[in-house]
Amino acid sequence: MALHRLTEITIGVPGTAETADYYTEFGLTPATASPGEHRFRTMDGGEQLQIVHSPRRRLVSLGVGADDPDDLARIAASLDRIGVAAHSDASGLRTADPATGLDVIVSIAPRIAQTATPTPPYNAPGDIERPDARAPGILRSGRVRPRKLGHVVFGSVDQAATQRFFTDGLGFKVSDEAPGLAAFMRCSTDHHNVLVQQAPVSFLHHTSWELDDVDEVGRGATAMLEEHPERHTWGLGRHYIGSNFFWYLRDPAANFSEYYSDIDCILDDQLWEPGVIAGERSLYAWGPPPPASFLKPDDLADLMTGAHQ
Repeated sequence: MALHRLTEITIGVPGTAETADYYTEFGLTPATASPGEHRFRTMDGGEQLQIVHSPRRRLVSLGVGADDPDDLARIAASLDRIGVAAHSDASGLRTADPATGLDVIVSIAPRIAQTATPTPPYNAPGDIERPDARAPGILRSGRVRPRKLGHVVFGSVDQAATQRFFTDGLGFKVSDEAPGLAAFMRCSTDHHNVLVQQAPVSFLHHTSWELDDVDEVGRGATAMLEEHPERHTWGLGRHYIGSNFFWYLRDPAANFSEYYSDIDCILDDQLWEPGVIAGERSLYAWGPPPPASFLKPDDLADLMTGAHQ
């Protein structure tokens, strides 16, 4: 696959300072170069989040990493075939999804090289791997640190057109889908890097950040909720699509942010059979049911009103 990862995202929010404070507490590392700028790094992915001012919360731009200039040329040709304009500048190949207005920058970027985290020993019936010792997960201290930006989920007023932009134009591959409603698409070996869902207005649903294991998911969410229980949205659970453990929180702008670990990885496209998903149960294998606000964010009506101003 010529594409290999999400490089960065820019989100727009009404209150940049308080949202920046949230993501600092969330575990991202500030990487600002000047006062008033809000950029953040992950452990393995480099600078992957920028926060800018916007009258309403939204996903402003999405970056995708490619290997070489030939990849950019192929993508430009594919976009031209579906009637989508693109141009090159110092940052890479720039284009926009006609249905949502989302700016996408495809740039030549290094692949993420992640150092494997040793799997902690687990005791299981008939298999004692950790004799005479406490579980390492309960002995950890300090703030969790996301390893990388894993995926972004957003709504489109024309889901099919946005899906075509990402697949036929940019070269993403479909992992699983609900035709006409949602598509889980990948530009890396992760099960999905972009999920586009049919919605009455284009909006950012959530961003998702990789942690080492389920203990880190639980530790991170517990720390974020200790003084701010109102941040809780949904979790702890395990998704059915993608298989990852999850816990969702809500930032001050009402965007959901997800800690996740153990997502399905597709190394051989020939061995993966995309599935057709249906029903709420497909959202999770176990855990609490999703709250109504997760399926239909509380501010959706306000976002729709703002979209028509």
